[in-house]
Amino acid sequence: MSDHPAPILSLQNVWVEYGDKIVLEKVDLDIAEGSFVSIIGPSGAGKSSLLRLILGQERPTRGKIMLDGRPLAPECGPDRGVVFQRYSVFPHLSVLGNTVFGLECEQAPLLARLFGFARRAATAEATEMLNAVGLGNSLHQYPAQLSGGMQQRLAIAQALIKRPRILLLDEPFGALDPGIRADMHGLIKQLWRDYALTIIMVTHDIREAFTLGTRVLALDKRRHDPHAPHRFGATAVYDLALRGDADPAAAEALSVSLNQVSSS
Repeated sequence: MSDHPAPILSLQNVWVEYGDKIVLEKVDLDIAEGSFVSIIGPSGAGKSSLLRLILGQERPTRGKIMLDGRPLAPECGPDRGVVFQRYSVFPHLSVLGNTVFGLECEQAPLLARLFGFARRAATAEATEMLNAVGLGNSLHQYPAQLSGGMQQRLAIAQALIKRPRILLLDEPFGALDPGIRADMHGLIKQLWRDYALTIIMVTHDIREAFTLGTRVLALDKRRHDPHAPHRFGATAVYDLALRGDADPAAAEALSVSLNQVSSS
């Protein structure tokens, strides 16, 4: 019997092609439950395409994706949540209303409304989640009244209220000021531990990748044809498992190595 548990997510010889344009090719990845995977790479390397595959918004042209050893459902289920750089909040709903709405859609998909005990239970659960992300004092404010960092906290609460096992982050902190970004780093690491999440994050910030990740994955093209750049797709060219806090000097050296890969 293997000493390693089965991965929560497995991508096996995955390709994404649009006509004669190849975006991803020969992607083979096993992602362990409880890991925090940072994905980096140059623009156009298929990072967002990879997230869309995992989310279920897109199907691979070839290959297969397995969740808990079974084929990934073609639509996004409650087992996967996502947070984008652009906040996906409803401007006409309060902070609490935005968060409760996710439970209403899940528990009452036809009406998207809960009543009586179910409504009170959902409100209590949403309040607890908003406290966890630091918005306990802003329950009745509206998104327009929130700072960028607070809106991102709300987006995280919306994603986590359905208790996903896998949380996908697509450049979630790229628009935030450095001080707020550092606070968000602390928050997401705390939530990762508290809610036993598996996190897959796309970022352009190599230092952020090493600060947060237990594993750093670089996507890029192994082969280039300057006369037909669409002929080859990106794949995992670099895969590093981190142990504890990354050594800053090592992270800097690896950053140089990754930049060389991207520019070669």
